[in-house]
Amino acid sequence: MPTRLAEGVWMLDLGLVPPLSTNGYLVDDGTVTLIDPGLFWNRPSLGAELSEIGYEVADVDRVFLTHYDLDHTGGLRALDGEFDGPVYIGADDLALVRREQHPKLIHHKGLFHRAARRLFPLPAHMDLRGVEDGEEIGRFTAFHTPGHNPGHTVFVHDSGVAFLGDLVWESDGRLTPPIWFDSYDMREIGESIRGLAERVPSFEVAAVAHGTPLIRDGRTKLLECAARL
Repeated sequence: MPTRLAEGVWMLDLGLVPPLSTNGYLVDDGTVTLIDPGLFWNRPSLGAELSEIGYEVADVDRVFLTHYDLDHTGGLRALDGEFDGPVYIGADDLALVRREQHPKLIHHKGLFHRAARRLFPLPAHMDLRGVEDGEEIGRFTAFHTPGHNPGHTVFVHDSGVAFLGDLVWESDGRLTPPIWFDSYDMREIGESIRGLAERVPSFEVAAVAHGTPLIRDGRTKLLECAARL
């Protein structure tokens, strides 16, 4: 069921069971933003999670995708017919999906993405927009944090909430890098974690895609993660 993390911010319990469980998020700051809508089939459904907090799919104004992975992007199909706003994703991941960039065939995740983008492309009829590092969208700022994916992007809200995607996961109250076989480059992930920790404004809520969101001392926990690398 949904969990309120801060004023106007909710975690949505999407996916199925671990490791196929993903945290999606809804932010209402006057504009309703859905972040990472989960799998093609979520249990509970995206619609049910929204309904629990008094929203419908038609209320969503825009969608942010932290990166192109099926447990983050598959849920876009649940928006079909009721949502006509923009969908934002890191420019490099959009280029990957559109086959403008080609990952290495001999790379484990690169090979997976070559297949996934053919079988599970982002909906071409949606208003897909590539996001660059430092771009401001409403009250959010985008930070390009490659490594897990080429275009992985963290979205930070000026109220003190950072939507970290798979840059880090939560385990036992700590932030930790994701596992290697689900990522492109672990060294680059480390550089992204350290870089984000240094340049991001202070934030309290660390809204991770996997694990339990941390509702206080988010930047401190990110700095601690960076120091352990």
